[in-house]
Amino acid sequence: MKILVTGAKGFVGKNLCAQLNNIHDGKASSYGVEVTEVYEYDLDSTQEQLDAWCAQADFVFNLAGVNRPQNQEEFMAGNFGFASTLLDTLKKHRNTCPVMLSSSQQASLTGRFGNSEYGRSKKAGEDLFLQYGEDTGARVLVYRFPNLFGKWCRPNYNSAVATFCNAVVNVLPYTVNDPSVELELLYIDDLVDEMIACLRGQEHRCEFDGLGVFPMKDCRYCYVPTTHKATLGEIVDLLNKFAEQPKTLMIPEIPENSFAKKLYSTYLSYLPKEKVAFPLKMNVDDRGSFTELIHTLNAGQVSINISKPGISKGQHWHNTKWEFFIVVAGHGLIQERKIGTDEVLEFEVSGDNIQCVHMLPGYTHNIINLSQTDNLVTVMWANEQFNPNKPDTYFEPVE
Repeated sequence: MKILVTGAKGFVGKNLCAQLNNIHDGKASSYGVEVTEVYEYDLDSTQEQLDAWCAQADFVFNLAGVNRPQNQEEFMAGNFGFASTLLDTLKKHRNTCPVMLSSSQQASLTGRFGNSEYGRSKKAGEDLFLQYGEDTGARVLVYRFPNLFGKWCRPNYNSAVATFCNAVVNVLPYTVNDPSVELELLYIDDLVDEMIACLRGQEHRCEFDGLGVFPMKDCRYCYVPTTHKATLGEIVDLLNKFAEQPKTLMIPEIPENSFAKKLYSTYLSYLPKEKVAFPLKMNVDDRGSFTELIHTLNAGQVSINISKPGISKGQHWHNTKWEFFIVVAGHGLIQERKIGTDEVLEFEVSGDNIQCVHMLPGYTHNIINLSQTDNLVTVMWANEQFNPNKPDTYFEPVE
């Protein structure tokens, strides 16, 4: 399948083209589609290229448009005018391949969008595409997108999320006029997955009533089924929590497919180089070091323990706390003994054969570096964060 993407260097276009090229290169094989060519059209492309690509395309994603023009008239020229050129070029070549149009919720021209010149230009483009479908029999897919967010989105342009991410990571001033304002938000990866579903003929169809969507049979508009709602205040609060992570080591709750998870990925994409790496506190003594890596709200903490050659560490037990010890480099011995008994459980461990060993509640335990030359490196996970006021840790030698 040969795919033409207009507006290929924009936020949506760049993300879509990246994944289409992954499919083309065999790097993303789970979508069930074949992509043989990706034609990337943008402002620096020529009319000759558009002509040639319209003749060959098996599917067209029209993402080109004007968001922030010098004057209001450019809305209609950019959003309606180019759509006309694109469709006329397809007609010229009698190419009735499916065409997708990226529109906006502002095209509803309802509520706060009632006097939107941008919305009027988008609505004109929608009407043009829908009429084109009736005239030619081509499959037309018109999407009215809500607020978009994700990696590569331009800050201080048309995305509040991008603007806030950029401000928080770079400690720049920003203004939240009304924290209670709620946005409907669409994550870029969910949008891209829906676009690729279009190639399989599996787009989601709907009917618009104002801004609402109601799935119906044989309706005119399409929609992405996964969106999120969050207030401006909630967005900014989450971003400030993310910014504290290098200090607290705390990973906020980010459930699968949640807005928080997608926002965290978006936030990280704006980090400047000097914040990509951050120092950790190494607790160092003559035996080696112990460094806490990650704290979580409900799933304990992860640490790295380095034992110097011949060194034994541990020799303590817990009532309730339990741990995983995972040796990733070196050669060692883990010993555990149930309190009040003499039987010792022994596990020889090595970075050459990585395994996970439970540190059982009620068992005193240690870890011994058997090498006389190499450090022993162990990843340690505990089911709870260390509480200095209630450490639940009691010294007792294993042997």
